[in-house]
Amino acid sequence: MSTEAVGPGHQARPRTKLPLHWLGVLPFAAFVILFLIMPTMKIVIGAFQRPDGSFTLDNIGGLFTPSIMAAYWISIKISLASAILGCLIGFGVAAAVVLGGLPQWIRGPLLTFSGVASNFAGVPLAFAFLATLGPVGLLTVFLKTQLGIDLRLLGFNLLSFWGLTVTYLFFQIPLMILIITPALDGLKREWREAASILGATNAQYWRLVAFPILLPSILGTMALLFANAFGAVATAIALTGSSLNIVPILLFAQIRGDVLGDPHLGYALAFGMIAVTGVANALYIWLRARSERWLK
Repeated sequence: MSTEAVGPGHQARPRTKLPLHWLGVLPFAAFVILFLIMPTMKIVIGAFQRPDGSFTLDNIGGLFTPSIMAAYWISIKISLASAILGCLIGFGVAAAVVLGGLPQWIRGPLLTFSGVASNFAGVPLAFAFLATLGPVGLLTVFLKTQLGIDLRLLGFNLLSFWGLTVTYLFFQIPLMILIITPALDGLKREWREAASILGATNAQYWRLVAFPILLPSILGTMALLFANAFGAVATAIALTGSSLNIVPILLFAQIRGDVLGDPHLGYALAFGMIAVTGVANALYIWLRARSERWLK
């Protein structure tokens, strides 16, 4: 606020100053509104509409058909498997770098790679795994011709449940490393020293002190990884096509308007995915807030 200089007998009038510092966030706000809020509202509204625009619950009821429920169940299992494995492997890698006494020069390249790999998905990732572990992939052919190991005879198929889970691990493990590393850094040296003075072994320190403190961060990250895998669309479509009946592939088939496609059922499928990932993200935020009380 500022005032204008005026003559005697006149009261100064306040002049409103435009808060220019808010202009910096306008591009971000416009991006969020155009590409997040408005499409989400379109999906939510469309899930409760007929083609003529009238209100209906039939689309939501269609989610409980056996085929769609089976697709949701497969998607949940893949997301859980990739989240659990991603947490276990990522935690091991991060703990080795932060607490394991490895050279410090490893940390920078590892975190840089994790930042890139955690966002590497879609068609390029699917192609990379097909070229490596596909039926005629580089590693598949090498193991079969040089070592006599046939992955198909062992039951591994890239275009299957475990194949898609392994593919998801490429971005799940780096994401776990990025999120859990600050939590591991937050473990104070005084806590370990106090536990040692009181006679606690290393295993007891981890079981009674470190692990309870890290547990909210681990569970929160697992919820985030679950949401990350559950919402992955491009990788699943590019890798498996229609050979695996998961929700993103079923949603793609409905939205693109095939002969048997129902766009409003597709909206309901997307609404269900929003609900599942929303619960997972809310759980992550709540657990993250609990862990930050200890790690500040």
